Amino acid sequence: MLRRAEHGGQRLRLPLRKSLLGRLLAVSALVAACSVAATAWLAVQTTSGAIEQEQGRNLAADTRVLDGLLAYAAEHPTWDGVGTTVDELADASDRRITLTTQSREILADSAGSSPPPPALPPQASAVVDPLSVAAVPSEAEQGAGSVTVAVPGTDGAQRSGNDRVDPRAVGPFKLPEAERASLRRTAEETVRCLSRSGIASDVIESPSGRPRIQVVGNDPARMQNSRCSTDDLDSPTGTETKALTALNGLVNACLDRQGREAVRLDLDLSWNTREEPEAATAVPRPVPGVTVPQEARPTALPTPASLDSENDRDIASCVGIARQEQLSSYVASPALLFISDPGGGAVPAFELSSGNTAKITGVAALVLALTVGASVLAGARLVRPLHALTGAAQRMRDGESPSHVVVAADNEIGRLAAAFNDMTEHRARLEEQRKALVSDVAHELRTPLSNIRGWLEGAQDGIAELDASFVSSLLEEAVQLQHIIDDLQDLAAADAGVLRLHPEPLRIEELLTYVVAAHQAEADAAGVGLTVADPEGREPPPDLAADPVRMRQAIGNLVSNAVRHTPPGGRVTLRVYATGSGGDETVVEVADTGCGIAPEDLPYVFDRFWRAEKSRSRRTGGSGLGLAIVRKLVEAHGGTTGVASTVGHGSVFTLRLPSAGPDPMRTLV
Repeated sequence: MLRRAEHGGQRLRLPLRKSLLGRLLAVSALVAACSVAATAWLAVQTTSGAIEQEQGRNLAADTRVLDGLLAYAAEHPTWDGVGTTVDELADASDRRITLTTQSREILADSAGSSPPPPALPPQASAVVDPLSVAAVPSEAEQGAGSVTVAVPGTDGAQRSGNDRVDPRAVGPFKLPEAERASLRRTAEETVRCLSRSGIASDVIESPSGRPRIQVVGNDPARMQNSRCSTDDLDSPTGTETKALTALNGLVNACLDRQGREAVRLDLDLSWNTREEPEAATAVPRPVPGVTVPQEARPTALPTPASLDSENDRDIASCVGIARQEQLSSYVASPALLFISDPGGGAVPAFELSSGNTAKITGVAALVLALTVGASVLAGARLVRPLHALTGAAQRMRDGESPSHVVVAADNEIGRLAAAFNDMTEHRARLEEQRKALVSDVAHELRTPLSNIRGWLEGAQDGIAELDASFVSSLLEEAVQLQHIIDDLQDLAAADAGVLRLHPEPLRIEELLTYVVAAHQAEADAAGVGLTVADPEGREPPPDLAADPVRMRQAIGNLVSNAVRHTPPGGRVTLRVYATGSGGDETVVEVADTGCGIAPEDLPYVFDRFWRAEKSRSRRTGGSGLGLAIVRKLVEAHGGTTGVASTVGHGSVFTLRLPSAGPDPMRTLV
């Protein structure tokens, strides 16, 4: 029985995909995954945009500060008077700007001196040196091996890859007003000439004051087909010739120290060797007076061909060194730049604005609300049937009529609801049986007690004589009363599991013969034949391990019931045989030729106080407990009971008992 129960329990186990645990895990995992994914995606999108925006603002502000100080250093030989520029830049960028020497002696500080400003950060934000500018390459130049800046005094074209001089540092190349005005008039005349030829152009002035003609569009070759000359704009002025000669001398001195040949520099700082004046230069010479605008830097021309020889690289290096040497007395000395917040701390990499902070907070709140909403909906759906079960159980506790709970699905809660419904039905049946039992017991006890009381009252009134017949009637009723009480006691012991058995080896054929002999007088009085039949070719039963007293009681109840319901001339036959492998089961049959039992009554034959004759007549039936006791006694031995009947032909009651006897682990022995 235990094995069958365990096996049945395994069959009822739900797969994980249908179980409540699986659903809870799936809902939790889904909610967590969606929340994490949505939060991560929205946070990344929002935060990335906010970071880029804030970093762009900080970088743009810091770049403007550095560019403004570089412009000042390129145009002034000292830092005297830079305080005004520092204050203006600090007000525009909302930063504290401090400029110091290389030894950290303060040149200018936007924080002032009263009250004493906070200490400077340990590391400078940048070095302000117009002769060594770390320019940021454009997208088209990313990945190149060098960073270049435009040289002063020319058309602004980029030349040497080693030239890191700020283009606003022009030094001796700065034109006086007279030369600047003369070149300006020439450039304007050229623009008017180009305009008459259908070529749109503008005059752009370089940091040195030399005007340049900027052609609108990307096709400067159109000027070659015009009759407008730019020779006057290409020729250096006296100031530029003097500065260029001094620079050429510094370059050749550098080349001489390296054992290289001297070169001749042109105005755009391209060069030719003096021995081959007509030879092609290492760096192609552009038209200095004409430029084409670009989106990134409107004043720059395309980068010339790369320096592809060791000699050209040495010349370019010397040009850069010579320019720094020539301009060193015209620009301010290098200085350290500190950019911090007004409170003295370093400027953070980014600082979220209130709008971006509100956006991130709103996204997080939205995700949280969606997560809570999904969890509440899923939890309510899962808990709803539990509330229904709780309400039904409470109504049952309060004594109300039990109600069924709707089984919505085949899962743990659905099976719990089905089990609750079965329990409710079983409880209702038990309640009906309890009421019927009380009524039946009262009825069965009332009859003999009423008879005894009637006889005693008749004797008291002198109506009945106290003779042997009177005493016999009282004894018969007392015996009937004792029989009912004994049957009830046996059923109570069996229900409580305290019915004690004393199994021993038993010859079942001898037991049947004893039972027949005990009921022979009753059968003869009723005119019914009572016999023990042979197995009719079936295997004879082995010795049976059973309690002989309880087995006589069970088989005797069947025989008494069969004799009572068999008409005169009929017969009752007992038969025993073995079945199963090795005869491990013994079958006892009690067959009669009585009136039979209706098919609709067969399921209730072994119920307590049940009778086919509803009138409960003593003549047609007993107390209604005999067959119920038979079933309990057989089940205590580990067996089963059964009945087959045909109305008008008789019935066959069958007892199936294990030959090995009752299980000592499940029965009191």
